[in-house]
Amino acid sequence: MKYRFLFFSILIFSYCTVKGQEGHPLEGKWNLTITQEGMELPAWLEVRHSGTNTLIGRFTYAFGSARPIAEIKKYGDIFSFEIPPQWEPGASNMEFEGKLVGEGLEGTMVYADGKTYNWTATKSPELPFYENIKMGKTISLFNGKNLDGWVLKPDNQWLVVDGILTSPKSGVNLISEEKFKDFKLHTEFRYPEGSNSGLYLRGRYEVQIADNIGLEAASIYFGGIYGLLSPNENVAMKAGEWQTFDITLIGRRVTIVANGKTVISNQNIDGMTGGALDNNEAEAGPIMIQGDHGPVEFRVMEITPITKG
Repeated sequence: MKYRFLFFSILIFSYCTVKGQEGHPLEGKWNLTITQEGMELPAWLEVRHSGTNTLIGRFTYAFGSARPIAEIKKYGDIFSFEIPPQWEPGASNMEFEGKLVGEGLEGTMVYADGKTYNWTATKSPELPFYENIKMGKTISLFNGKNLDGWVLKPDNQWLVVDGILTSPKSGVNLISEEKFKDFKLHTEFRYPEGSNSGLYLRGRYEVQIADNIGLEAASIYFGGIYGLLSPNENVAMKAGEWQTFDITLIGRRVTIVANGKTVISNQNIDGMTGGALDNNEAEAGPIMIQGDHGPVEFRVMEITPITKG
């Protein structure tokens, strides 16, 4: 009798395991475009299963970090989820409803202030990784003299002081004119006490620069891919000291060497981080320096393009 019970237990377990692993058409990573107040804002959604019947996920809005979705509810062809506000104005949850349309998604978002906006989505592209690489010619993005090679926005606060690229106060972000796909980036920077900045790879994935010395390593602190990848160690130095990043990005795989230590090694970046310029991930993108948070300085910004060998 006990063997019969064991047989049926194994059978039920196997069935549940197989059912739990069956893919729902919604599962995967999606790049959203939200039409909001005359702007097209990039966002990112991940859907995956938990157990046999539940869909869960993560969501990144136009700013902030990736947020967990406890449950994505399904009603026939319609799905919905909600998330609490993070940095958005208002106290209400953000409510999303959508449906599959062809190979994409479309739906509506009720924002934290109660207004409703439309959105569409396409599947996030695969970005190939390759080990046989060819290094190109190193390019100095900052010439030590002026802001040539950078897109200057209205109300620009960036300037060059004694050969150092300087953002003395919170203002606008600085974007390179040239765009890149795969590359190795070397930069040397410093910041005053309590400041916060970041480097956006391809204009989409933020590597956090912030005065986080002594804190436990986290994706939202020094050396992390903001809200997505945590460094294995927080190697931030004291504010006011020159520090270094050596960042290699091939496809989605990123390696970050911070102040001489490898803190992230060959990890996949699942999707855009908050504040991204766009989520057209299959395309080349610029280097963007975050200037809308706090003061920061750079004395070296060099990039070496990488292609498949």
